Amino acid sequence: MSKRLARLNEQLKRELSELIRTEVRDPRVGVVTISGVETAGDLGSARVFVRAVEDEALPEMLEGLRAAAPFLRSRLGRTLRIRHIPELRFQVDRSLEGARRIEEVLSQVLPADDEDGEDTSE
Repeated sequence: MSKRLARLNEQLKRELSELIRTEVRDPRVGVVTISGVETAGDLGSARVFVRAVEDEALPEMLEGLRAAAPFLRSRLGRTLRIRHIPELRFQVDRSLEGARRIEEVLSQVLPADDEDGEDTSE
């Protein structure tokens, strides 16, 4: 990924976080964390990875964000100094689930640490 694209991804992440927090009034959206943005090389689309405080609210939250996408794009168009604002595609960020699963598997495979802190390797 080029430096320009990485900067754009970071800027989109910051701007979208602020816009969602302050200007999106859809009650389905609620409290959202944007964990990352991946913009396509041609700047035609951007995948926006989101997390919700409550996992049960994910389908409704995504619906609300998808409904707000045209509004968010127009607001980004006023703020950013780029010719074409990418189409926003919201997705649930599953990276934490993967990390938890790896941690769970490792805890089953690796021996548990000694709670007293004593070295039992002698």
